[in-house]
Parts: sequence; C-alpha cells; structure tokens
Amino acid sequence: MKYKPYAISWNTTYRCNLQCDHCYLDANALTKQSPYELNTEEGIRLIGQMAELNPNLLLILTGGEPLLRNDIYDLSHYASKKGMMVVVGTNGNLIDDDKAKRLKSCGVTGVGISLDSLQPKKHDAFRGLTGTWDDTLNGIEACRRQGIGFQIQTTVTRDNITELSDIIDFSYKLGAKVFNVFFLVCTGKGQDLTDITPEQYDQTLHRLYAIQEKYKGKMMVGAKCAPHYRRIVYEHDNNSPLIRTYAGGCPAGTHYCRITPEGNVTPCPYMPNISGNVRERSFVDIWNNNAEFQTLRHADLNGRCGICEFKEICKGCRARALAATNNQMDEDAWCNYVPGKFGNKTIQLKPSETFGTEECFTMTWNSDARAILKQIPSFGRGMIIKNVERFAVQNNYREITIEVMRAAREEMMSNNKTAFPGTTNTNSVSAHSENTGQTTGEIPWSEEAKKRVLNAPDFVRPGIYKLMQKKAKQHGYSEINSQFLSEIRDESMMLASKRIKNIGFDELRMEAWDEAKQKFTNSHKKEVVDKIKTFLNERTIKNDGIITKFQAYLKNIPSGKKTSLTEPVWTEDARIRLERIPVFIRGKAKKSIEDFALKTGSKEITNELIDKHMKNIPSFIRKRSQKK
Repeated sequence: MKYKPYAISWNTTYRCNLQCDHCYLDANALTKQSPYELNTEEGIRLIGQMAELNPNLLLILTGGEPLLRNDIYDLSHYASKKGMMVVVGTNGNLIDDDKAKRLKSCGVTGVGISLDSLQPKKHDAFRGLTGTWDDTLNGIEACRRQGIGFQIQTTVTRDNITELSDIIDFSYKLGAKVFNVFFLVCTGKGQDLTDITPEQYDQTLHRLYAIQEKYKGKMMVGAKCAPHYRRIVYEHDNNSPLIRTYAGGCPAGTHYCRITPEGNVTPCPYMPNISGNVRERSFVDIWNNNAEFQTLRHADLNGRCGICEFKEICKGCRARALAATNNQMDEDAWCNYVPGKFGNKTIQLKPSETFGTEECFTMTWNSDARAILKQIPSFGRGMIIKNVERFAVQNNYREITIEVMRAAREEMMSNNKTAFPGTTNTNSVSAHSENTGQTTGEIPWSEEAKKRVLNAPDFVRPGIYKLMQKKAKQHGYSEINSQFLSEIRDESMMLASKRIKNIGFDELRMEAWDEAKQKFTNSHKKEVVDKIKTFLNERTIKNDGIITKFQAYLKNIPSGKKTSLTEPVWTEDARIRLERIPVFIRGKAKKSIEDFALKTGSKEITNELIDKHMKNIPSFIRKRSQKK
C-alpha cells in the first residue's frame, strides 16, 4: 500500500498573542521570533517538497499565531498555486477586514478559529488574556463580511464540557461551515491539566453523534484526536456514511504529520518524537523512509487495541498511548471499550469506500462540478468521484453537474435508493435545483419554506430564491424558514405599497400595474408586469389576504414622505449603539427594535426607546451594545 500525506499541519511560528494553558507548542505572547524558524525561502522549498508527494493535500498553517508571520500570505499563495487546499488555524484575535480579504485573495480556502466557551470570562481565562472573546467574535464577523469560509473549533475540558451543545448551536448561528471538537492530549503546557475522564470522553462522543445527526447537511460536525468516534458511529448505525468515510483510524504517520517552526517532522502535533528535520533531509525522504512512520503504518498494537475488532477503523490515539506509557503502540487508555461486543473478527471496509481512494473519472463532469470537487480535500475526492458516478449511472444521468453531486450526497446521507425519484434527465435535475433554490455555499432552506415557494409562479421563483439568499445573509439568518419568508414578504409589500402610493394611487387597483409598466423602458420588465397581472387575475380568491395587507399598508403610508415603514428614523447615538451589536445578529436586533418602535407609535428610534426594548434582546448582545 502506498502512503501519502493528505493533510499536514505546519506550526509556522512559536510566537503568539495569547497565553493558552493547553498549548502543546508552549507558545506565548512573550515569545519572540526564533532565529531557528524556517524562513520564507525554506518554507517555499518545503511546500514544493510536499507537492512532490501530493500537490492536492490539505495544508494547515498554524502556530503559535500564524498571522504574526509577515510572509504567511506569500506561503499561502504559493501553496494554493501548487493545488493545495490551504487553511489557516488561528485564535481569530488579529483578523480584521483587511486581513480576511487578503487571506481570501491569496488562496486561503478557510480559517479555523478557536472558541472555548460562550461565557467571555471563561474563554478569556482559558486563552490567558482579557478581551479575547470579543476579539474572537470580531474576527469571525470580519470573515463573514469578506466571504471567507470559517470553521469553529473547541477544545473540550472539564470546564466547558457541559457547554458543548450550546457552543455548537451558537457556531451554526454564526454561519460556521464546520465545527470540530478537539479532545485534549496532555502534552506541552496541557500536560499539567486534568483531562476529562474516559467515561466523559465516551459520553461526549455519543452526544456528538446525536448533534451531528441534527446538523446533517447543514454544518459538518466532527471529532479531532478522537479515533474512537468511528466505533461510536458504528454502534449507532453500522451503515452510516460516516463509517464509510471515516476509515483508517489514527492518521499519525500514515496520512498526516506535523512540522515544527524549526522544521522538525513529527507524526502529529501531540507526538514530540522527531522523525527528521527538513533542513537536513528532504521532506519526501523523511515521509517515505522514516522508520517510526513505517512502524505506525504497519501497526502492531499492544493491549486492548491489538485485539479490538475496530483496530482497522480506529487504531486508538497513538499520541495518548505515547504520553501514558512512552510507547506509541500501546493501548489507548482513554478508550473504555471492551473488545468483543461486535465479535472477534476485525471490521474492515472496502478500499473504494474510504478516504484515500485514487481519483478516476469515467464520466463527463462540467466545469461547475469540477470547481466544487476542488473544494473537497484530496483525500476524499476519489471516494466522492466514485460514489457520484455510481449514482449517476443508476439514475441515467449522462453528465455530472452540481445538482447531480448534491443528489448523490442526499442519497448517501439518507440511505435512500434515490434522492430524485422519477427523474431521468438533467432537465429534471435543473428543475429540482430551481425548486430548492440551493447551491453549494448558499444558506439552506427548510422543507416548509421550499414548499411555500413552489406555490409561486414560475417566472418569479428564481427572483425569490436570489432575494431570499441576499436578505438572509443581510439579516444574519443561518436558515431560510417559513417565518423568514413571511417577514421578507411583508417587508417587500410595504416597499411596493410605498411605490404604488408615490405614483398616485391610494388603493390597490390594476391600473397601478399599467402605469408602472409605462414607466419601464426595459422590455423584460414590461413582460413581467403582464405576467403578474395575468397571474393575479387567475387566482383572485387566493389573493384576498394579500390584497387586504396591501390596502392596510397603503392606508398607513403618509403621502409625500420618503421614509418607509421598514426604515424608521434612527438618531445618530442609536445607530452607533446598533453598530456595537455583533453583525451575525445585528439584522434581527434592528428589525426587533424597529417593530417595537412601530408597535408603540414611535417615529424616532432613540437610546431611550432601545432601553425600553432591551429586555427582548439576549443578555450578551445587551452587554456589547452598552459598551462605551
């Protein structure tokens, strides 16, 4: 079997702006740049050597704090040009709009940001400095504004284990694409901390499976430094797609390794034993020929791990074994599973169903589908290609499009025979894509919301999808649901009523459409007006509720005024206060305050009015909005 790296973590620097208690690298704010750190030229050469083994690997640039390296953008750009998927692991405290924009422009695919509690003081204590919680949230907001994907990662400890579900929910609302739970390995500064017990470890992984089911298709939820999660998933569902994709067990030295700031290569960040230095030997040589790596690849495990039926898909954490007994091949003491529950035969998966399957195309993939494929880490592409093409053949698709990829994924996640019953051609797939209004990277729709939009006429449906995506992002929604559709519908009706009033109509009449049509010079817009008139005439009875609302809005819009019911007048002090609210919920807070102003008949939004309404705003928003 040929072993190649699919993911590499490079600790680019010891320097850090924080003083985290658990840091395996023992980095801190007082550390100055080490003269032994690989310089830019050496870093470029190292990336080139990585590319010799796998140009499409996932490269994690971390630290310390990697943003303290001035050349981090140059290194990222070079690795991206080589074909690598580049992710920057950071505490987020140094990220602003300029840095987020620059990271995106130099090819960084995503940013991994650490968040360890929803209680600011607790997070700050864990990170060693006051104010880090606020700075982390500001960094996340900057990533959102600049459109760079981010994942949130939490190191689980005794202090935050009860918060884990809430942190994951919060991360989803922030807009995270991925959430990873890191299970502490007691090395570095973390060796003096008390880890969670094996029982808590096991219980947490079971909870994590339930949470992963909750966010299936919405946000990836994973466990890091927890190879036992494969066994947990198997216990819940031995046909789960997570079993098919989570094969191989602990990847240390087999498909993954770490490089220290000075160029030492170790099997993983939590294993300090050095396998070579890239200044002295080529990374290619170290990877292919190091004896320790060979031992890990042909694992002869001791103790319970050696006789466990899950040893091929789990293998236990080799770093924990090393930390506990000084022998990386011993059993993992943090696993409390007793082998034999599922028989004494080793559970194995077919190579074609696991990470690491070689890329092999047998069908035509259009450019959009190939672009999406490039966003998938290289270790998963071969498996994805094989599964998507198998789905396409079964359902008579001649070309792989984004829609076919999505349908194949839905089938895999649901274990249904087909995600598109009755469809046999790409036109049907396109129709499904239009009906769902979803493409990769867009905000997901609830099933109820999808059904509502299906009742809209065909000629306006694409516009609705586009508008809802835009509005959901503006308002900070993580899902487009029926309630959100109603809110935006009412907002649009208010705006339409204002325009009808401005062209001289005090009530809703068909003549208003005719006059609006005359003002348009664009033939397409004129055609849309005609279609709307026809549609309204054909469903008069169903329009009664809408007409009543329109008439109410028209009646309450003062003539000649340029303000609308959706945009009350904010005083300067009130607007400044609004800007202090985190951007991911600012839209909701703004609407809530404006609704309160309309309800109380207030023509102006002031700080006094906000104070009256403050009881309706969550406490952590209230604290941030009151900061001076």
